[in-house]
Amino acid sequence: MQWFKEAKLGIFIHWGIYAVNGIPESWSFYNGEISYNDYMKQLDGFTASKYDPTAWASLFKEAGAKYAVLTSKHHDGVALWDTKLSKLNVADSTPAKRDLIGPFVKALREKDLRIGFYFSHLDWSHPDYASIRYSSDDTREDLNSFAFPPVGKEDPARWENFLAFHRGQLKELGSRYKPDIFWFDGDWDRTVEQWRFKELRRQLHEWVPGVILNARMKGYGDYKTPEQGVPVIQPDGPWELCLTINDSWGYQGHDQNYKSTRQLLRIFTEVIGMGGNLLLDVGPKEDGTIPKPQEERLREIGKWIKKHEEAVYPTVAGLPLGHFYGPTTLSKDKKTIFLYQYDIPRDKIYLKGVRNKIKQIRVVGQEGNIAYTRNGGAHWVNIPGVLLIDVPQNMLDEYTTVIAVELEGELDLYHAAGEAVEVN
Repeated sequence: MQWFKEAKLGIFIHWGIYAVNGIPESWSFYNGEISYNDYMKQLDGFTASKYDPTAWASLFKEAGAKYAVLTSKHHDGVALWDTKLSKLNVADSTPAKRDLIGPFVKALREKDLRIGFYFSHLDWSHPDYASIRYSSDDTREDLNSFAFPPVGKEDPARWENFLAFHRGQLKELGSRYKPDIFWFDGDWDRTVEQWRFKELRRQLHEWVPGVILNARMKGYGDYKTPEQGVPVIQPDGPWELCLTINDSWGYQGHDQNYKSTRQLLRIFTEVIGMGGNLLLDVGPKEDGTIPKPQEERLREIGKWIKKHEEAVYPTVAGLPLGHFYGPTTLSKDKKTIFLYQYDIPRDKIYLKGVRNKIKQIRVVGQEGNIAYTRNGGAHWVNIPGVLLIDVPQNMLDEYTTVIAVELEGELDLYHAAGEAVEVN
C-alpha cells in the first residue's frame, strides 16, 4: 500500500454508453427514468471516435495525479474491453469496434501512472444475476426485478453461473492488463457469503500479485472510499475521497454546476491533511473527449500542485484539529509543518502547540523567510506559546497559500487540555 498512501491524487473516469444521451449511468433504467431497451439503444451511438488515451495520460500527469481508475464495467454490464464471455461489450456491440482498455493501460504506463479498474460486482443485464435474494426468508414483493427474482423463484444454480461469469471477467482483466487497483462497486445486493469475497480476494491476488482492492468487498478490501463529502473525522487506515467535478459521474451535458478550482483545491488539501487521497472524477463524452471545464480544472490544479509540490508529495497527515485554523501536512521526516491558508488573513495567523525551536518560516513557492513571534506559554514547564506568523499580502497564492514551518528536530507537539502553572 505504500505507493497508494503517497499518491495523494487520482483521476476517476466514468465513461460508457450513458454518455451518448448524457443520462445517469445504469441507475436511469434501474430507477425507471428510461426503459431498459431505450437505454441500450445508446450502444449504437457510442463511437469513441476521438478517444486519445495518450492525451488523457498527459492531462492526468499534468494535473499532478499518480493513478487513474477507469470504469471497465458499470452496473449496466457493458464492458469497455473485448471480453470473450459476453457480446455486451464495446468491441462487439458499438461503433467503437475495439478494446478501449488496452490503449488506456499502455498510455498510462508510458507516463508512469498507476492503473485502476472500476468493476461493478453486480450486473443488471446478465440473465442469471437476478436469481437469488439477499436472504432465504425474504418475502418482500417490491424489490427491483433487475436485481432480485420474484418470491419463490430463486434459482441457486443460475447464481453459480453468474459467479463463474463474474470471476471469468475479472480473470480476463487481471491476467491481460495487470492493474494496480481493482476498484469495486455494487456489493450491496448480496451477502459476503453469497459473493464469496474471501475466496475472491485470494483469486485476485493469484491473478495479479500485489493488486490493491478498495473497501467494497464487505471487509475484504484494503482502503475506504467515502464519496462526495469530505470526512469530518479522519478515517482509520488508508482512504480516498471520490468526488465529481460537477454533480455527475458520467457525462451529462446539462450539468454545468462545476466546482471552482479554489473549491477543489480546498477539498484536496483537506483530504491530504487527513492522510487521504482525492479521486477526482471526469466524465468523457461518447467520442472520448473530456469536457473543457473539467480539463481546465485539472490543468489549474496541476499548476498549483507543481508550485507547492513539497507540501503535497510525499507528505503525511498533519496536526490534530485545534492547532491551526485549516488543514496541515507534515514532511515525512516530521521536521516541517505545512499550513494551508485559504483566505486573506486580516491579522497574523496562529499555530498552537509546537514546542520545537523554529529554524525558519517561509511561503512555499516564494523567495525568502517571513516574520513570526511566539506569544505566551510557559516554556519552563514545557507549555509552548502560540506562534504568530505574519504573511505579507503580496505573497498570498490565488487559491491556497502554503506556509512551511521548519523545525529544529522532529515535531514535538503539545496536545493536551491545559493545566495550572504552579512553578514560576
